[in-house]
Amino acid sequence: MKKIALVSIICFVASSLFAQDSVKIVPKKKPAIDLSGRANDHFLLQLGYTGWAGRPDTITPSGFSKSINVYFMFDFPFKTNPKLSMAFGPGISTDNIIFKEHFVGIRENSSVFQISDRSDTNHFRKTKLTTVYLEAPVEFRYTKDPLNPGKSLKFAIGVKVGTMLKAYTKSKDWQTKSDATINSYTQKEASKQYFNTTRLSAHARIGLGHFSLYGSYQITTLLKDGAGAEIRPYSIGITLSGL
Repeated sequence: MKKIALVSIICFVASSLFAQDSVKIVPKKKPAIDLSGRANDHFLLQLGYTGWAGRPDTITPSGFSKSINVYFMFDFPFKTNPKLSMAFGPGISTDNIIFKEHFVGIRENSSVFQISDRSDTNHFRKTKLTTVYLEAPVEFRYTKDPLNPGKSLKFAIGVKVGTMLKAYTKSKDWQTKSDATINSYTQKEASKQYFNTTRLSAHARIGLGHFSLYGSYQITTLLKDGAGAEIRPYSIGITLSGL
């Protein structure tokens, strides 16, 4: 009986050891992050200051020249790293450059775009030059907390390709050289003859949640070759994002 009991105990211990060897340890999988319903800057509204890099000293914008941009973008997070994503989509961009007591010859019969100071003769009190583009920005984005983008640190860098829809001037109040009003009216003129109708710009954004600072710089020149100085518009301002 003792021998039988001893053999039984040995068999039981051996089977237990083999059973333990046969158990496989399965590593825990990281839970998948569901970003299908997140809001990550699909809508962008930008308000900023616009200037002209490379302008000659004879051209002196004044007042607050502004840029207003609106974009609707599609965001695609990386499967390997949800903090990173690519985004693209259509939008409208407008630049408004303000001149005081200047002549802006947008429709002149000349091969060169003419902007000159007319303060020593009859002039318009103020002239606004507006350019409007249909643009398609492409962004590489980083979101520190992809599950809570409305409260997260964000960064984006990319390029914008655009085509000009319209260029026009709006001039107000015809005055003498002593600034006495001759006729209070508004003159509007539109023409794209001097402008490059294709635009390529580089841009970047950095911010927290729904607010960020942005900057953009036009790589292509504003004017056609031979139509004037190699002016490249730039803009800095605030972005409001959401949806």
